[in-house]
Amino acid sequence: MIAPRVGLAAALLCGAAALTACASTVSGSASGSGSTTERTTTERTTTSTAPAGDVDVPASIPTELAPMPKRTTALPAKVDCEYRTEQGAAPAKDVDAPPATGVSAQGTAAATIALGGGDVAVTLDRALAPCAVNNFVSLAKQGYYDDTTCHRLTTAESLQVLQCGDPTGTGSGGPGYTFDDEVFPELEYGRGMLAMANAGTGSDGNGTNGSQFFIVYGACEIPPNYTVFGSIDAASMAVVDEIAKAGTVSEGMPGDGKPSAEVVISGVEVA
Repeated sequence: MIAPRVGLAAALLCGAAALTACASTVSGSASGSGSTTERTTTERTTTSTAPAGDVDVPASIPTELAPMPKRTTALPAKVDCEYRTEQGAAPAKDVDAPPATGVSAQGTAAATIALGGGDVAVTLDRALAPCAVNNFVSLAKQGYYDDTTCHRLTTAESLQVLQCGDPTGTGSGGPGYTFDDEVFPELEYGRGMLAMANAGTGSDGNGTNGSQFFIVYGACEIPPNYTVFGSIDAASMAVVDEIAKAGTVSEGMPGDGKPSAEVVISGVEVA
């Protein structure tokens, strides 16, 4: 589930049914993300969108892709990941956890998300987040994302993302296991990034990543608590832009709710 928002930006969450927000943005100033994020999102060329009645639409959408983050210190060539069974949580779809040992932390993999009205080409970056890439590839190959809906679209000035990856379509579903974040203090978010949603740190101190992810199509002023594991090219972002321009039916907070028109992932192919 996605927690209620505090201010203009929200935690990007999945997992338990009632969670509190762990990110706060007031008057467009990011909490924990620093002034650089604000500059990169506000200085880019934007395109205007028209109001749509009772549906909230973004005031503008950047047209320039953000530079992908890079680790200051490279990971080893191979790493071990830990995919922990989520006690008391039935998987939204029956799947096996990915292999956890000797996971490559080098190179990239290509994936295509068949999303709504078009294909979204993704480059998965193993050097940036090997455990998240390993997880996404495994779920995609098992058909976990097939015929699922994107359950959240945000259109606020400081948070512009499309969130998907829950077969239940409620924001509370996952694969029945969790794994840790792959983040670092310098991490910032911007247009064209693919990142993991999570439910903050669990009571055991471990990460709560599962299957849910979000695509950043504009501003995203949140703390560096969400693993970026891929990028989307400019042509594919046009598909996401059309979804964003159709707007969101807000639920409790303006600019945060389900997309106004159903957005279905018919499948994910990994090369």
